[in-house]
Amino acid sequence: MTTSIYRTIWISDLHIGSTQCQADTLLDFLKHNDSDKLYLVGDIIDFWALSKKMYWPRDHNTVIQKILRKARHGTQIIYVPGNHDENVRDYDEYVFGDIVIKKSDIHTTKQGKRFLVVHGDEYDTIAQHHRWMAKLGAVGYDWLIEINRILRTIRRFLGVQSHFSLAAFVKFKVKNVVKFMSDYEETIVKTLKHEGVDGVICGHIHHAEIKDIEGFLYVNTGDFVESCTAIIEHQDGHLELIRWQKQEVETIAHSSQAPLSDIS
Repeated sequence: MTTSIYRTIWISDLHIGSTQCQADTLLDFLKHNDSDKLYLVGDIIDFWALSKKMYWPRDHNTVIQKILRKARHGTQIIYVPGNHDENVRDYDEYVFGDIVIKKSDIHTTKQGKRFLVVHGDEYDTIAQHHRWMAKLGAVGYDWLIEINRILRTIRRFLGVQSHFSLAAFVKFKVKNVVKFMSDYEETIVKTLKHEGVDGVICGHIHHAEIKDIEGFLYVNTGDFVESCTAIIEHQDGHLELIRWQKQEVETIAHSSQAPLSDIS
């Protein structure tokens, strides 16, 4: 497969340092996709997981080396920390290995649309005000991911190639979780739509989406734990949501050409 070159790429919720991280798929994505600018939109290194158990296999180290190599070769990389790597927020505006740390950033597309780039936990009332509940939820989520890893191995052994995420399945079967995701989106939009930006690009809830909400574009990068998704900006400035599978890419949302042009 040839390497695709984009104007900008956004990825988030890699959870390097945890057993959740799909490092092999992530490495394949980084190998076959380059960009002028790369945003790491939080929860890149999972310090929550590392505080409970030291887990750092070779391919996780290779991911870090690959990202640093991109920076050395001219990719502008901006790291916007999340709640799982919140200690990195103490280094706002610092530069480490050619990577710039920023609590948030404004990205202007080729079409002139301005997007706030932020991890998104700042707009999650549970993460902000009920930290113990957020960590308890993370433990339950970890169990689902572990079960999903076993199921994925069995499916590969049986030759079943279609993508399936147990955690995503459970999310959409539990009404409270669905309502949480909806409330999260609405909170971000209501907070930011009068802040002089055309949209927001975030992560945090592991649900990738490009959605126009009342003329404001809500963009979520998803994750590299369940869905292995990313947001890309093409050279003409339109955004696209993709799901990456090793050696092949499946477009799951083609999105923003119309919504972006409609934003006033």
